[in-house]
Amino acid sequence: MEPLCPHFDLNPTNLSPIYTKFSNPTSLPSVSRRFSSSKYGMISKKWSVSIPYAAHKGVKTRSKTQPNGCDLIRLDQNLITSIGRGFIGLAAAAAAVISVTFDSPALAESLTVAFPVSRAREVNTVQRTLVEAWGLIRETFIDPTFNHQDWDSKLQQTMVEMFPLRSADAAYNKISGMLSTLGDPFTRLISPKEYQSFRIGSDGNLQGVGLFINVEQSTGHLVVMSCIEGSPAARAGIHEGDELIEINGERLDGVNSETAAQKLRGRAGTTVTVKLHNGKDWGSDSSLREVKLPRELIKLSPISSAIIPHRTPDGHLSKTGYVKLSAFSQTAATDMENAINEMEGQGVQSYILDLRNNPGGLVKAGLDVAQIWLDGDETLVNTIDREGNMLPINMVNGHAITHDPLVVLVNEGSASASEILAGALHDNGRAILVGHKTFGKGKIQSVTELHDGSALFITVAKYLSPALHDIDQVGITPDVQCTTDMLNSPKESLLKDKSSVSVLEADSCIMVAEHELDVQESEGTAS
Repeated sequence: MEPLCPHFDLNPTNLSPIYTKFSNPTSLPSVSRRFSSSKYGMISKKWSVSIPYAAHKGVKTRSKTQPNGCDLIRLDQNLITSIGRGFIGLAAAAAAVISVTFDSPALAESLTVAFPVSRAREVNTVQRTLVEAWGLIRETFIDPTFNHQDWDSKLQQTMVEMFPLRSADAAYNKISGMLSTLGDPFTRLISPKEYQSFRIGSDGNLQGVGLFINVEQSTGHLVVMSCIEGSPAARAGIHEGDELIEINGERLDGVNSETAAQKLRGRAGTTVTVKLHNGKDWGSDSSLREVKLPRELIKLSPISSAIIPHRTPDGHLSKTGYVKLSAFSQTAATDMENAINEMEGQGVQSYILDLRNNPGGLVKAGLDVAQIWLDGDETLVNTIDREGNMLPINMVNGHAITHDPLVVLVNEGSASASEILAGALHDNGRAILVGHKTFGKGKIQSVTELHDGSALFITVAKYLSPALHDIDQVGITPDVQCTTDMLNSPKESLLKDKSSVSVLEADSCIMVAEHELDVQESEGTAS
């Protein structure tokens, strides 16, 4: 039987980091002139997977013919380990030999990996994904013991288990199983579709019609939650509560919200036809209508804002700026800076920053937002790498937009970058925290897009607050607790209504925050 030697090239593997990566200081420059830390930044190390006949540009290679007819290419670097000491012994199995290279000063090595090539094409593709994921974990995972297991042997074991499979789904499950042995729920693989949704949330842009939809639990129907202001959906008169019936003539019975959202998205300039029921006129034939919507490039802002008129204890009427930050996307800091500048121009004298139910996002975005409120060379967060080294990330000659009193609202849904921001503002004496104890996620992940469009999240660092408080699985306890009968945080869509101020004033946590702002102002006046 003639052996199969695949002639595909994975060199270089595309690393497109989304979150923050902390790596060896000799290989990583500072990513921002406003930050002072040689270890803070995006992924700068490279690693690559080369398949037979796929040589690295500019790097000498040497080829060695194997008994099964495959060529082994090994990079001329320090060869440290050979996985499995040869080919995995499976009868009548074609084998591929790859060389995984880590282009980092601290991890300059080449690993020779031999594996049996699956005859199922879709499984063979996942084999490549497995090697990519394994290599990235080996280089960057925060626990260098890999949860006290031999990570090299884990690759061989998983490859053997994957070989007889016939479906990609089953093969991907093997990768997920391998990752689960690390004991870290945040290190995981997501599908290409899930990654595209993640990118939309972090990039702050999408090509679509501007609808937020969800499945109503009681009926199972797809219902419009809100429309982005000025979007094609909003211009067409689609409203909150309308039910989606069809998309491009396809019934949506049993379709989940993510699948429906994928059908609504598409290249700007194309169109999509939706059929829907008017949510205010159920049961009437006239409530059913069909709308043709153009797809456009739509900016998603994570910021909602409003000005709350507030009467101080001495009877003076003041203005409090309310800013709701729903996620830390790439546009979060810029959007917040614009909102603060606009409110400063309207005479706002104090601020409430609402981070409730903000699950996090881009760490760099969180640090950029902190700098809107802080001056000088303050420490924003402390990081701990896989070697246990702690490094502070400091501002460099920061200049806050405003020095007005600030209260930050948090709750059990405030996590990750929200906790970094809350900790930075609190520990540096800039803000009082009001609400409930935060989620407690003190780990930072890198995100890498793999060759098949899937993405690998890897925990690469831990962090402590500026005052060295460990947040992981502990959370941050606010200075002032809200009452248990607090109302839910207002929906973003309500902030665009004229009644938004009354809705905000009915929120008991905002009432507590206003009281704390009065205390700050009186103490400031007394001093």
